[in-house]
Amino acid sequence: MVIKELIGKIIIEENIDTVNQNNLPKTFVINVPDPYKNYYGRYTEITKPTSIIFVTKTPNSFEKILRVTRKINNKYNLQLHGAKCEVKINTRILNGVRVKGIKDYVEIGKIQQYYKDEGYDFEKNEKFHDVDSLIRINRFFYVEELEKGIYHSKEEDNTYYIEMPRYMNWEEFKKLTYDVKHNITENNYDIAKGIFYVNEGITEILRIVKPKATLEWLKTIQQKYIEKMY
Repeated sequence: MVIKELIGKIIIEENIDTVNQNNLPKTFVINVPDPYKNYYGRYTEITKPTSIIFVTKTPNSFEKILRVTRKINNKYNLQLHGAKCEVKINTRILNGVRVKGIKDYVEIGKIQQYYKDEGYDFEKNEKFHDVDSLIRINRFFYVEELEKGIYHSKEEDNTYYIEMPRYMNWEEFKKLTYDVKHNITENNYDIAKGIFYVNEGITEILRIVKPKATLEWLKTIQQKYIEKMY
C-alpha cells in the first residue's frame, strides 16, 4: 500500500466553546470537541484537549505556523501539530492557530506563551458555549492509500478520506450528507469536506471519522455520494 504526505484543507461544522481557564489572561482560546465523543463520551470523560485554537488579531501564514511550531517542538521536546485556521461564526471570521498534541488542559497557557514568545498577538478574551461554527483548517495529511481514491490516516486510527469527483459547496454537502445518512443502515459516523493539493491541482475529498470502518463500507459511502451528485 502507498504512503503519501499531502497538503490540503478540511472544512468542518462544529459547536465550539471558549477556554476560560488555564489560558493566558485576557486571551481568546477556543476548544474544538473530539469527533470521537459520539463513540466514547458515554463511557469515559475526555480530559485531554483534542484541538485548541489560539485566536489571533491578525492572519498568520501556514508557512510561519509550521516554522514556529517546529521551533517550539525542538526547543521544548514537544510533538505539537500547528495549522492555519479560520473560524466563521455567523458572518464573523476569526483567524487562529489550530494546535493539536497538547497533553492536558492545564498546559494550554504554557503552550500559548511559547507562541506569544514567537510574536503571535492574541485577541482579547470572549466567553461562549456550544456555538455553531464553520472551521477551515490548512494542514498536512499523512495517509495510506487503501485502494484508489480511499485513504486511511497514519496519524489518527479512526480517520479516513475518500475522493469525490467534483466540488460541492457547503449547502450541497449538507444536503447530500442528510440524504446519504438516511439511506444507509450503518450511519453512525462523523463527516467533513476538504481538499488535497496534488499534481498541481485539487482533489476533492470527504473526511470520515468512524472506528474500524471497513474498506467495503467506505466504498459504499463514496458511491452513495457520487450517485447523488449526478
